[in-house]
Amino acid sequence: MKNIETLIGSLSRAFLSSFGERFLGGAMQRYILRRLLAVIPTLFFASIIVFMVIRILPGDAVDLIIKSSPFMEDSEQLRKEIEADLGLDKPMHIQYFYWVRDIVVYRDLGTSLIRETPVGPDIAERVPVTMTMGILAVVFALAISIPIGVYSAMKQDTVGDHVGRSFAILGLAIPSFWLGTMIVILPAIWWGWSPPSRLVPFFDEPFRYLSVFVTPAAILGASLAAVTMRMTRTMMLEVLRQDYVRTAWAKGLKERLVVVRHALKNALIPVVTLIGLELPILVGGSVIVENIFNLAGLGNLFLQSLADRDYTIVSGINLFFGTAVLMLNLVVDLLYAYLDPRIRYQ
Repeated sequence: MKNIETLIGSLSRAFLSSFGERFLGGAMQRYILRRLLAVIPTLFFASIIVFMVIRILPGDAVDLIIKSSPFMEDSEQLRKEIEADLGLDKPMHIQYFYWVRDIVVYRDLGTSLIRETPVGPDIAERVPVTMTMGILAVVFALAISIPIGVYSAMKQDTVGDHVGRSFAILGLAIPSFWLGTMIVILPAIWWGWSPPSRLVPFFDEPFRYLSVFVTPAAILGASLAAVTMRMTRTMMLEVLRQDYVRTAWAKGLKERLVVVRHALKNALIPVVTLIGLELPILVGGSVIVENIFNLAGLGNLFLQSLADRDYTIVSGINLFFGTAVLMLNLVVDLLYAYLDPRIRYQ
């Protein structure tokens, strides 16, 4: 226990010395508070959209319940009873009011219409799968794109630059759903091999658990890597032509020091902005990739619930994704002050 406390203390001191008063001062706190307050109206309008859209689609969960019921002789009366039991007989604005009230007051996302299980625990159970794949996809994209982007900028118009740019265009041109489908089908036909999809508890076999996500995360991060690489190359070319970089070269500083400390840090600011804009696309891609690789994540649950017209689960997942994207964009904005000391939040 003492070792853990010592480690936490060391990490805290390192954090404080790295980020300093610029991240902990009153101006930063006021900025974060304003951004968090701005999230409220955004989530309000988003909740209206996610609540209404699923309900205007043809068909509903009641039809599926009636078809699976043995009492089909009086389907109209059965429909009225089911709608009354599920609260679907009330006007839509009343249903929305009760849904929001339960979320705000009771922290309850409701109960699944088909599965008859609480929505909150269903989402919480699948969040680790989607989060693991998303984090690995971003790590894969950054680990590939930033070094290649920097290399292409340093070796502009060489063979290596053309190869890197060609791969970036290829990554943008190939849809992730097609690439994932080919990777699942073709190796199974040719060699009898398919990517692992059986999840095991992380703490029991961490490497086996992570191995399940390697292929889908690489596919999900391919398009992000392509976009990020192109942006990194463009910004590095611009920064390398700045006067302060020329001065660093003239002082005789080593190439690695000039590139990493003086050029790359400033070039990454637009790249971070781009990553923040790409996060919703990454979330949408996870829905498709999870179903291709049969991963029990939020994307898989979302498509199943959408087919069943399970309003509560679909609305809950959309609300969760919307909140996550807003919070991640706030983190992206806060990273600007770390990358550029000239930025001050008022």
